Amino acid sequence: MKKQIPNALTCANLLSGCIGVVFAFQGQLDLAAYAVLISGIFDFFDGFSARLLNVKSPMGKELDSLADMVSFGFLPGVVMFKLLDMSDFTSPYLPFIGFLITIFSALRLAKFNIDERQTEDFIGLNTPMNTLFIVSLPFIQKDYPALINSTLLLVSITVLMCWLLVSEIRIFSLKFGSMKWAENKTKFIFLIASAILIAVLKFAAIPFVLILYISTSILHFRKNSSL
Repeated sequence: MKKQIPNALTCANLLSGCIGVVFAFQGQLDLAAYAVLISGIFDFFDGFSARLLNVKSPMGKELDSLADMVSFGFLPGVVMFKLLDMSDFTSPYLPFIGFLITIFSALRLAKFNIDERQTEDFIGLNTPMNTLFIVSLPFIQKDYPALINSTLLLVSITVLMCWLLVSEIRIFSLKFGSMKWAENKTKFIFLIASAILIAVLKFAAIPFVLILYISTSILHFRKNSSL
């Protein structure tokens, strides 16, 4: 029975992602964002429970990737599609550019599954962080409508995020082998700083969290490589 607990959590991630897709197509992008958060929670605990119960399996790994493809691949693509559809340049075809996010998320997940360098950390931006950034844009739009309604900006964001997904930038994973400060100093500092930003700025903090995540990772691995 315990072998199925991680898979059940992965399926819950998938279900939440499917619900988020429905919300996104309906234009309820705020509810889609909350669905992403729920998917992220299930995504964290499926891996955590698999390690805790020592029941990791090839099937669980494949199921996790398939669930992530919906929650952190298709869903952010739909959100970007809707944002472009509501942008200041009206065209029946332009919004489909948003699905480049989905395509590059698939490439990123496929690369992750076969890249032996990514057993502990990531090479390229992980799909959950990319998705959190994309779903934060509708919330920022409420305060800065002219900015997020810019077609040029949205297309530029799409291209940038697609590049980050398949880039060779090394990003640290937020999985903890232990809770010792010395072994996880960079992760703890990042999480504390992120929590403060989110507490103050809510969803609008996500772009700053993304920048912090990438810059901290670059500094962390550059420092370690010089030791």
